[in-house]
Amino acid sequence: MVHALRSRRVVTPHGELDAAVLIDGDHIVAIKPLAELSANIPVEDLGSLALLPGLIDVHTHINEPGRTEWEGFATATRAAAAGGFTTLVDMPLNCLPETTNVAALELKREAASAGGPGGTAQLLTDILFWGGCVNGNQHSLEPLALAGVPGFKSFLIYPGCDGFTAIDRANLELALPHIARTGLPLLVHAELEPSINAAFAQLEASGADWRKYSTYLASRPDQSELEAIEMLIDLCRQYKFRLHIVHLASAQALPLIAAAKAEGLTITAEACPHHLHCVAEDIPDGATLFKCTPPIRSRANRELLWQALASGTLDLIATDHSPCPLPMKRLCPDNHTPQPGEEFGRFDQAWGGIASLSTAISVIWTEAHRRKHTLSDLTRWLSTNPSKLAGIAAQTGSIEPGKHANLIAFDPDATFTVTPEVLHYRHKISPYMGETLRGVVHSTWLRGQRVFHNNSFPATPCGREYALSCSLTNN
Repeated sequence: MVHALRSRRVVTPHGELDAAVLIDGDHIVAIKPLAELSANIPVEDLGSLALLPGLIDVHTHINEPGRTEWEGFATATRAAAAGGFTTLVDMPLNCLPETTNVAALELKREAASAGGPGGTAQLLTDILFWGGCVNGNQHSLEPLALAGVPGFKSFLIYPGCDGFTAIDRANLELALPHIARTGLPLLVHAELEPSINAAFAQLEASGADWRKYSTYLASRPDQSELEAIEMLIDLCRQYKFRLHIVHLASAQALPLIAAAKAEGLTITAEACPHHLHCVAEDIPDGATLFKCTPPIRSRANRELLWQALASGTLDLIATDHSPCPLPMKRLCPDNHTPQPGEEFGRFDQAWGGIASLSTAISVIWTEAHRRKHTLSDLTRWLSTNPSKLAGIAAQTGSIEPGKHANLIAFDPDATFTVTPEVLHYRHKISPYMGETLRGVVHSTWLRGQRVFHNNSFPATPCGREYALSCSLTNN
């Protein structure tokens, strides 16, 4: 059925418009003034709510199959829809088996499409799956590309789960010719171990207190990111592949990325909501909800990350949604003083991940609004540029005729307090709990169908995987 959504603030690639977005089935067919619509077309007037393209998260850990007790497709996509996301790109680790070959990819597809009650669908958003690039699987990379993954993910350091190996330089050099042939991006967790190992040994020798955030921060020095990014840029120069740096945390690496871009290398980089909102100076000791890798750094570092987003040195924002059951965070119970031998609040033992699908847009808009950024900036960081990385810019990522009708109604002026009721992922824990954030998602539409509205989910799951094709080159 043809219908329209009207807003006084439709955020398009050409700026904000007072317009009606005409939708026919899955697609946007026109954007025009309300007065130009035929009288028989139903119109939902959103008033002063802004209409944005659906958000795209290129860094989500869903963990199904294998660790669905951490998260799963049903809960992750519910949280995503509530947070304004209409597309997720799932990471190839923390699930079992890891997505490092086509057989594992097919198991993940089966779980996503028919893992609900009685074998029903469970996706409230659309989805893609990154492939994994690990030691020794270089001959699986081109088959994964031909099977439809949008790119590959590697760790240069132990990722926290044994089944997904960190890749060393020698194995990376075996893999890169295969990746270059696909034309797909390689996403890299860019920390190297020598600096971290040295810092850890020094802290252990000094008897450092692992309940102190300062101890954890010292254990992941900036140098580990710098050394990794220097190596990756050198490899990018040599092998001519598309390089993407995930969750860049150290602002000291920004000049390296800017210089590589100026040189003409194909390199992009992302920031995360927690690195753009939180600062080390404000994290209490024992507050392991804030643990992530790389770590949250200083206030001055945060401001440099924001400047890099404004300049384009950083290209996009991704959540790195990395949930886990509550006990894995090693939190100290309320009103409890840790006793000798108790392990509560130790940053070295807590899981390093932050769940943020339900809150990411509000965390980012709270900070962006303070810095006088616009809704067009927000759209570029959370929709348009992520769609390019994932290879789906022809279908989604902006409000234009011919694109999927993936949309969100967003109130940029409203505020709310983070409570468990607004967190729709499996384990309702958050470092933002109790904070007042700016910006509220009222509704989310996936290909023209409303899947979230005012904290409820009116639709049956209708998400699907984007079908991608890949042709290999002889380079």
